[in-house]
Parts: sequence; structure tokens; C-alpha cells
Amino acid sequence: MFLLTLLAALTSVIVASPTIAPARRSLDGLLSQTISSGCSTSGTASCTNTTAISNTCCFESPGGLLVLTQFWDTNPSTGPSNSWTIHGLWPDHCDGSFDQNCDPSRDYTNIANLLTSQGASSTLSVMQMFWVDINGNDETFWEHEWSTHGTCYSTLRRSCLPSGSPTGAEAVAFFQTVVRLFQAIVQSFNIFGALQAAGITPSSTATHTLSSLQSALQTAFGVTPAFDCSSGAVNQAYIYFHLKGSVIDGAFVPINAPRAGSCPSTNIKYPLKSGTPTTTTVSHASQTGLPATATIRTLTSSGIVGGLLTLGTWSTQTLATMTLSGSPSGFTMTSSKGPCAVSGGSLNCGSGVTPSTFTAVSSGGNTLLAFGGSSSWTSDGVPSGTTVFTVFSGSSHAQDYQLVIT
Repeated sequence: MFLLTLLAALTSVIVASPTIAPARRSLDGLLSQTISSGCSTSGTASCTNTTAISNTCCFESPGGLLVLTQFWDTNPSTGPSNSWTIHGLWPDHCDGSFDQNCDPSRDYTNIANLLTSQGASSTLSVMQMFWVDINGNDETFWEHEWSTHGTCYSTLRRSCLPSGSPTGAEAVAFFQTVVRLFQAIVQSFNIFGALQAAGITPSSTATHTLSSLQSALQTAFGVTPAFDCSSGAVNQAYIYFHLKGSVIDGAFVPINAPRAGSCPSTNIKYPLKSGTPTTTTVSHASQTGLPATATIRTLTSSGIVGGLLTLGTWSTQTLATMTLSGSPSGFTMTSSKGPCAVSGGSLNCGSGVTPSTFTAVSSGGNTLLAFGGSSSWTSDGVPSGTTVFTVFSGSSHAQDYQLVIT
């Protein structure tokens, strides 16, 4: 999920192939959408299918490598002095190539009015602060991002929208999703904060290595974005995703960037911005972080069926109260029996257990428990009565499900 423009050409490679990483918090559900796709978010992720999928209203193709691109503009400065800003969300092909300007008949103008008239004024407010043009032509910038990239999403074709959707509803959904992703990243993939935590702050004199930038974000997020530089100064970052479901309301799965970007290996500048810092966030309960305590419920294809007991097993009996310590991008979980960990593929909680680091992924309105980059869990059967089953990470056993933090 870059270069958005981004990604047009896959040059240097960070990893041999994009690998799904600990999907930080979900990257959905932070701002309500004005329409719903009706698509599942539990199916095959884009660019990971081994056979053709015909329903491209619910499977993004061919642009299944989604790239959220962010600017660090300093000459002139754009946006708050302590935040990167939005460039766009591009649907690259799985091999890094891309299409552009796919449907001139939907090159909508007056994006601000379109958003306001369709109940997305909160999205517009975020855009006016964080999605700004370096020359002050915000409206033209937004129109360009929609017509050049937004019209190329298969899941945003007019024929994929609910019956009776107003003209431009797919563009409204596009901007809502981009803002939703960006705000999730501000909370979970906060580039400014991650670099700052590693001692890398804007400066008029300091320089950095590419490996130090990459390491800071890998440590914070579990995935490595790509960086571009101009005249030796970092000015863009690209965060990649695979997508389950529709761009409208699907689940975005962060992956390692398939390219390193254009920055040199050493002497990279991270220049100061002018302007003032901000603490602006989207108002939504899920952005406040993890609850201190929670029950972990099991979400199967048939609905909620029980959840975790104190030993970390799956049961329909009285569920354990877990203590969560950390943030959505990395936390430990403890029951009354002791710390919880995934070891040898199975989940266990007990006094002699060395705790694992889990992550929280937001998907379909739920906050999911994830480990090792996946929110998939599996067991050998479905419990009932006093029968319990061991919980395994992944999807290699008879019954697959997700674990919901409630």
C-alpha cells in the first residue's frame, strides 16, 4: 500500500518480498463512512491470492498494493511543525507498476463542497490541516489525487456502490478512507513520534543514516516504510498495505515496503519546519488507546463464541479478565494465572511464561488481538460446555477465528 506516485518504480528492495508485519491497530473505523461496501474483511488480502478473484468490488485488483504517502515539507512548510502531512493513497499493482487517470468521467471538482454536502465535514476539517498543497492550492491538489489515483480503485467503481448512492459518493469514501488511515497512522504509525523516540528530531545541522531512520520505524511499528529525499533531505515516506475487502471500509494490513526509496545511505538531513505543533486528533473512542483490562472474545464466521480463559485457552465458560499494558502498537497481556505468550505456535498464560508482545488491529468496528503481524487464530474445534481448546496463532487448524478485545 507507494510512491504513489509513489511507487511507480520499485528500485531498491528492503525485503525480498513484502511481508505482512504486526498489523498495528487496524486501519479502519476511526471515522465513520457515509456508505458501506457490504464486503467481508476476513477474506484474502490483495496481492496474496493464488487464483483469480472475480468479484473486484470486494477485492482490490489490479491495484492491490496500496501506498499511503506522507510529506515532510519545509520549503515552504506545510501542516503542523510536529506532524507529517498527507500526499495521497495510491493503488499500485502488486509488481509495483501502476495505472493513473482511469475514468475521466468521474474527475469530480469542488471536493470541499462534495464532502460537506454528503456529511463528511469532519473529514474535510482534517484535510484542511493535514492534506495541504505546498503552493496553497488545496482544492486542485485534492482533485488531482482523486482523478489520478482514486478513479483507479476497482472497489470504488460506481457499479460497486450501494444502490441510490449520490454522485461522487465513491470520491467521498476515498477521502474518508485516506483520512482514516492517516489518523490511524498518527496514532499507531506516527512517523514524527517514532523518529523522536529514537532521538531523531528536526534540526538545521544534524544528519542521519538511512538505516537509523528505518530502524526507528521498524522498532515502533514492526514494518519499514520507504523514504525519499530531495537535495539530501528526507521529504516523503511511504507506508504500504495489503487490503482485505473494499477501500470503503476494508481492513488495511501493513507490510514492509518493497523498496528503500531514493534517500542516500548516509548524511540525510531532517530539516526543521516553521509553524506550530498540534495535538489535533479525530474524536473517536478507539483512539484513546488500549483498555487497562479487557475480556478477549472469539469471533468466528458464525459470530461471537466464548473467548479466552485464564490459561489462554478457548472456552464458552466464564471468561478471564486480562490486564493489558502498553499501547496498540505493542503491549503485553496478563491473566490471573500470569503473563501470556505465544510459544511454539500456541497461546499460554501462566506464572512461568515470558510475555509476548501483542498488537491491536482495528477492523470492521472491532479491536482485534494480533501477534506476529497476523490477527488470525485457530483451534482444533469449537468449545461447548466444559470442553476447551488450545489457541494457536495463524490458520493451520480446523477452526479459524479472530480474537476481539472488549
